[in-house]
Formats: sequence, C-alpha cells, structure tokens
Amino acid sequence: MKFPQLPEFSRRQLLAAAACAPLWPALALADTGNTESQVLVKRPLQFPRDLGSHPDTAIEWWYVTGELQAKERLFGFQLTFFRSRVPSTQAMRSGFAAKQLFFAHTAVTDVAGQRLLHDQRIARSSGDSSIDLAQASEADTDVRLRDWLLVRQGSRYQAKASGEAFAFTLDLQETQPLLLQGDQGLSRKGPLASQASFYYSLPQLRVSGQLTLAGQPMQVTGRAWLDHEWSQSIMPPQAVGWDWIGMNLTDGGALTAFRLRDKTGDTVWAGGSWRPAGSAQPVVLTPDQVIFRPERFWKSQSSGATYPVQWSLLILGPPGTSGTQALAAAPLTLTVRALIDDQELDSSRSTGAIYWEGLSDLLNAQGQPVGRGYLEMTGYVKPLQL
Repeated sequence: MKFPQLPEFSRRQLLAAAACAPLWPALALADTGNTESQVLVKRPLQFPRDLGSHPDTAIEWWYVTGELQAKERLFGFQLTFFRSRVPSTQAMRSGFAAKQLFFAHTAVTDVAGQRLLHDQRIARSSGDSSIDLAQASEADTDVRLRDWLLVRQGSRYQAKASGEAFAFTLDLQETQPLLLQGDQGLSRKGPLASQASFYYSLPQLRVSGQLTLAGQPMQVTGRAWLDHEWSQSIMPPQAVGWDWIGMNLTDGGALTAFRLRDKTGDTVWAGGSWRPAGSAQPVVLTPDQVIFRPERFWKSQSSGATYPVQWSLLILGPPGTSGTQALAAAPLTLTVRALIDDQELDSSRSTGAIYWEGLSDLLNAQGQPVGRGYLEMTGYVKPLQL
C-alpha cells in the first residue's frame, strides 16, 4: 500500500508549532466549519484517559528523554512515538486502510565516545490490533511499534527500544505529580487563540534498567523526563522552527522553555514553565519572560546545518508578586550547553525531518551545574512545512 504523503515533523513540531488541538470528543470546541480552524477551549484533563491516545486529533506524541549512568560512563537516551491521523481514510471500512500512521525515533548519546546512535521506524494502523504493527491505547499510556514500546503500569513506565548497535529496557518510576503545561494543560504556541495544544510533562522520573551497546549489557540508573502532547499541528506562518529545553533541576525542580523563530532568527512566540522543588504548581512563563540567545555554534558535516549548541537563557521575573520570590526578585541567567556537539538526528526514512536533539547541561550565572536534560532545535536544515 502506498501511504499518503505527510508533512515532515519532529517531536517539537507539536510543542512549538502545535496549534488548535481538537482533542477527545468530549472537548468543547468553537467550530468555524474547518477542522483546522477549530479553536481549542480549555477543559480539565482527565486521567488516566488523557494519558492515552487521542485518535481524532491530527498529531500526537509521547516522548521520553533522560540521562543514564553506568558506573563511570554517562549516556543520554531518547524514545519518541508519533501518531499522525490520515483524514482521507477515516471512512474506509477496509482493515488495510491506513487510518493512523505511527513513527518512532530512538537514540543513545555516548558522552565518553562522543557519538550518537539512533534508529527510526514507521508503520500504519487500521485500528485492528490483530493485524496492526503499531497501536496506541485510548485508555492509558500504552503505545507500541513492533517490539518498541512505552507502557504505564501504575506509577511506573516501561520503555523499550533497540537499534543496530544498541538496545535498552528501562523502568521509569514517577517521583512527582504531573506537570500541566500552560493554563492547566492548555499550552499556547502562538499569538492566535487557535495556536495551542494540550500538553503535560512528568519530570524527575527515576530510571533503572539495562542498556546494551555492541552486544555488551550494562546496568544503568538515572533521571528522565516524559512529555505527552496532542494537537492539530498548525504552525504560525512566519515560524520556521523552534528551540526547546526540558531540564530536571538538581534541587528537584523542573524547567521548560521554548521559542518559535522566524527565518531571521527572531522570536515569534515563547513560553515555558518552572516548577520549584517541593511545589505541586508550576510558574507559567509568558512570551516576554523567556529570552534565548545563541552563544556557540556547531556545523553538521552531514546536513550542512549550523546549530547553536550553547545558549544563554534569560528568565525574567513575573511582574508584581506573582510567581515565586526567586523569580520575582531578579532575572535568572542560565546557560544551556550540549554535552557533545553532534547530536543531530536524520529521520528521513520516517518523518522526513532532520533535527538536533541531545543531552545538555544547565548552568547558573556562576557556571555551576543546576540541571540536566534535553535541548531540541528544529528548522535549521530547512523551514518546517505544516
């Protein structure tokens, strides 16, 4: 079967460009007659239902990144599942109709070896679990593409994936409540009300399991971050890509920051959240509070793209008494620094996008480490087309 042509996207095309995200049928929507112009209306997210799939939306993803420690060796890992709805096949009754397409990316960053190992997969889903190679439960987090999987069982997730020279099976234990991004899970991605998505995170996941490199198994421990987002994926027309971080802070807090940028590199929209250690509620960062400034660049020999692999990140305090004293007192100056420069992923055989995503440190103004997590940058090879 020939799959219909899809626009290219990586995981953060939903984070940064996700626009009106019509969700589960219970969601209230202002319908203007075109499904791509529906305005997402805030509603309470329902768990565990919203941990599962939302097949009526255009695009959705579950995404796990983190650091792994094996004795003295440090690694990063990524596992991402994308679901893309195919509108033209929804009325077909054939069990072979590709009603959903699933893509999966996985990667391991070997810091000591200064290398990135990665792989990708694609499969179609008709909704018939007896024949589908990929599927996602609507009741809870249970998404699979052949033997790659991300499955929730109580307060734990199992993540499993493999590539030509690596494999991992990891247990991810929740240590904190869900972090609802934006306005209680409704996250704006642009100046228009329609440019939004539903989005939650699970930071500070405690990791244990096994990582195998070149046939050699290693027991690992570490920390991870999980994102789940679903949307109609409409990028503001002037945006060509985005820059994003999700950082587990060493004190137990969590920081998300992102910006969409235009072809000149100027910011179209920005946002994020900071949840202090011990707090259940995040401080929501507005577009004028998040400022990304590139400091150091690396050029890919494969794609020819030039990526900022070190950033200065300025977080401005909220006005008045909103937020916490730490943010309200003064601007927060941070540095985001990649642990290795070459963490570019070529997903030409699945989503079609080439993007940079990798393990990075977060430093304070004195140059001291205050967090570690993942940096993602898209739209540097060519503008994203949505």
